[in-house]
Amino acid sequence: PEDTVTSSFASFIRAARPEHLSPTVRQRSKRMILDSIGVGLVGSTTRVFDIALRYCRLYSSVAVSSVYGKPGVKLSPTLAAFTNGVATHSMDFDDTWHPATHPSGAILPALLAASQMLPPNTKPNGLDFLLAFNVGLEVQGRLMHFSTEAHDIPKRFHPPSVVGTLGSAAATAKLLSLSSAQCCHALGIAASLAGAPMANAATQAKPLHVGNATRLGLEAALLAGRGMEANPLILDDIPGCSGFSAFYSIYQPKPLSAPGEHHEFLLEKQDIAFKRFPAHLGMHWVVDAALSVRNLFINYAGSFSPSLIRTIMLKIPVSKYINRPFPSSEHQARHSFQFNACAALLDGEVGLGSFSESSIHRQELRDLLDKVVVEHPEDNVANFDKMYGEVALLLHSGDVLTGKCDTFYGHWRKPLSKESLLKKFRSNASHVLPEEKIETIITLVDNLENLSDSSQL
Repeated sequence: PEDTVTSSFASFIRAARPEHLSPTVRQRSKRMILDSIGVGLVGSTTRVFDIALRYCRLYSSVAVSSVYGKPGVKLSPTLAAFTNGVATHSMDFDDTWHPATHPSGAILPALLAASQMLPPNTKPNGLDFLLAFNVGLEVQGRLMHFSTEAHDIPKRFHPPSVVGTLGSAAATAKLLSLSSAQCCHALGIAASLAGAPMANAATQAKPLHVGNATRLGLEAALLAGRGMEANPLILDDIPGCSGFSAFYSIYQPKPLSAPGEHHEFLLEKQDIAFKRFPAHLGMHWVVDAALSVRNLFINYAGSFSPSLIRTIMLKIPVSKYINRPFPSSEHQARHSFQFNACAALLDGEVGLGSFSESSIHRQELRDLLDKVVVEHPEDNVANFDKMYGEVALLLHSGDVLTGKCDTFYGHWRKPLSKESLLKKFRSNASHVLPEEKIETIITLVDNLENLSDSSQL
């Protein structure tokens, strides 16, 4: 059918051209690619990644696509995408957009795997790769704007498992030069493979959501390219028959205009949040607030002395899955307002080592957690564009010290500098790569438009 929401998305995927990418979009998306690779590399050191890799190595046919952090190991394209997607989200260290999702991890591993899959004479160049990446971003962003529910911290479905799966399908369809009809079917197939419940947040299963999103989107595009068909109205609002609307309680789909001379990608208007430490995005507000009040406390007392503190008051939004008073595992700790605030107070920082078993179970940290009281002010909404974090220390002396953060460093309103992003990448990549290879990747991504063969990445 013509003139439908679904057909408009398919036409956009097919019609997008490199010249539609503005300098801002190119620069922002290359920052995302570099950060995501670094996060994937350090993620390849985790237990959940090892479990996923051991599973995937059971199926070793057509092993042509590389695996993060494992020189010499190759898997089939779809399993490589899955494994690298798991690595990317294994520490909850990957980028976050608004409305809320993790956009890069859902599409970059699929594009990396597909680039290696294609025959030598059909390899996409770096500009093709960059365009496909941005098509995947655009589809995710537009889908999230179909529902006001998507603007808030999710309660039902983990967003990358929903919009990320269709974004991966769109990006791969673009890279494979599928027809408009095939792009339409790829979106429909991906919708049947999408979705994961929020109840698995803060468990080892959560990284599977991103791994499956990137893998299943790639599979959807491959199936569509081989003739598989799906409902051509999957994105439209059809009364009495749920398509993509099954994932949202409020659903108002809008067509995506074909990219003309002055098309503006969403990434032009809405930058990305990059995380400084590996935890749920909401933690970054309370950590910056905790670090602020810690400095006040040191100026007040001369040093950080927990014995002077009677109560630690956290003012945070209502969000059940990240309100965890006493986390007992690394994944729970990454999703605990209380833990991250107390770790920042105790150590003056939060980093990779903060989520080790020995760090989580320290008695001095547990003593601080015992002092935490949580409040949910009405004006502090569960929305990454509007929320804030506040940490108040009520002292035995009767004095009260308060730190507040409404925009942490790394948020889209306060982006990481180039120097900070490179520092994060080098630190992450150094866990598995030598310095010369780290610098090579930085150069490749920085000059991605000029790369003749994107599989070199």
